[in-house]
Amino acid sequence: MGRVTASSQSAPLTVVFLHAHPDDEASQTSGTMRLLADAGHRVVVVYGTNGDHGVAPGDLAPGETVVDRRRAEAEASAEVTGAQAVHWLGYTDSGMTGWEQNAHETSFHSADPAVAALKLAAVLDAEDADVLVTYDWHGGYGHPDHVKAHRVAHLAADAAERRPRLLESTMNRDRMRAGAERAKALGLEAMDPDAPADDGNPFGEPEAFIHWEVDVTDQLPVKRAALECHASQTSDVGFMLALPEEAFAAWFGTEFYIEPGREPGMVAARWWE
Repeated sequence: MGRVTASSQSAPLTVVFLHAHPDDEASQTSGTMRLLADAGHRVVVVYGTNGDHGVAPGDLAPGETVVDRRRAEAEASAEVTGAQAVHWLGYTDSGMTGWEQNAHETSFHSADPAVAALKLAAVLDAEDADVLVTYDWHGGYGHPDHVKAHRVAHLAADAAERRPRLLESTMNRDRMRAGAERAKALGLEAMDPDAPADDGNPFGEPEAFIHWEVDVTDQLPVKRAALECHASQTSDVGFMLALPEEAFAAWFGTEFYIEPGREPGMVAARWWE
């Protein structure tokens, strides 16, 4: 596949990433975001929720809320990833599957998908988006807000004045399984990607269902820096940042995407070139 840079295209692309919570962009798509930005494309990130139910940091200033902190962290991450605009759909964090917050009237999980899709479509229209990136059908690991983001993105793409190309960020279950087997052979603990995730389904998708493998090895410092922007989240983000360099590279050095409607077969290439 020939490489095409922004300078040789008729116009740079505008790529909108829909993420469920602040910090999801850092762990899942920050390498791709930085590559796009460095190539001259416009990168936009939209958050479905404010991350209300994340870890409450102990150093909140008087009057500062968890939402205030997480929004500030998201803005800081945008500086690292090259995102030129940050938008918020304004829903509250739904928590994990089965939490009472799922049913809260302002949660993303409870939101009318059509209404949420119109909010996102308004962003797509305002940004004149060429591409919309969301999650796979079960949000990678079944979190209610990730699942909702998938549905809302597909509806919004159909509702936009100019339908964007749609891609879905996912995890390669086969690669995860191979990595877990290597870890176990070394006597290390490893997550079983075939075990039930938050919604009872396995993690990610089989490689046979994935279309794009994007090497972001050179962007690992960016991914680490983006994660560090979300320092308040000492559980998930703290765990990721504590990984040894070799494990961090193995976990985060590749980003995978499904492109609905594309012929089967995974290609190791940048999907925008």
